[in-house]
Amino acid sequence: MLWRDGALHEDTVQPFDLADRGLLLGDGVFDTALALGGRIVEEEAHLARLSRAAATLGFALDEGEARTAMRAVAAGYERAAIRTTVTRGSGPRGLRPPAEPRPVLWASAAPWRPGTAFSEVSLGWSAIRRNETSPTSRHKTLGYLDAVLAAEAAGAQGHDEAVFLNMQGRVACAGIGTLFAVSGREVVTPPLDEGVLAGIVRARVLALAPGLGLDAAERTVTPEDLAQAEAVFLTNSLRLVAPVRRIGARDYASAGHPAVLALRGALSREIGQACGMAVEG
Repeated sequence: MLWRDGALHEDTVQPFDLADRGLLLGDGVFDTALALGGRIVEEEAHLARLSRAAATLGFALDEGEARTAMRAVAAGYERAAIRTTVTRGSGPRGLRPPAEPRPVLWASAAPWRPGTAFSEVSLGWSAIRRNETSPTSRHKTLGYLDAVLAAEAAGAQGHDEAVFLNMQGRVACAGIGTLFAVSGREVVTPPLDEGVLAGIVRARVLALAPGLGLDAAERTVTPEDLAQAEAVFLTNSLRLVAPVRRIGARDYASAGHPAVLALRGALSREIGQACGMAVEG
């Protein structure tokens, strides 16, 4: 299901300006959200993040249009993965953006499999570094080739996804989400300035942790810290809280760790109350 130019379409084949900067230069941003019963989970947070990302690139997002598009494609599904994309639009040849951007926005939906949530993942170390000095490391821009290549390399090694270090050799994130290391009751994730996306579920975990008796912290995480952790989990808007069963050659019993189970339960309850539908893992 696709929404574009104020209308719903059954397929994804639509006319497109081949001079669009999103296509030619990756000059655009996107967002991925979960919808349950036609409701976008954390809708306002997703819209705000998409708007901040567009503003960082130097053009404005029409939040009203984005909200309409997301809700329109979500309405056709009981459970859906929603992707909203906005480019700067077309412009003259060259790298410098046009003085008056004409953003192009569309949204699409696909069925979301309930088993996606809370499923375990295996991660391989990527040889590609995350550039924490780049604004694009903190936003979902259309230039995702590093993550694509890292995922391919991780898959060849028998893993589901990749872990990125930043230019200083510290842990940044996974290709599809943010990482948390757990030791006892302490839950630690790298700060945003380490090259980390401001994840929606990341923010919820940090907010929920104190109420569960957990000590949540944002601080530098090294590969050695991950190796010494009792458990590791990954967060994103579709997997929610995904226990990590392996990083490289190191195995973890993350799925059964009390802190991971507590966060999973609290997040499930919160989403269920907001959407009127249980999250199935």
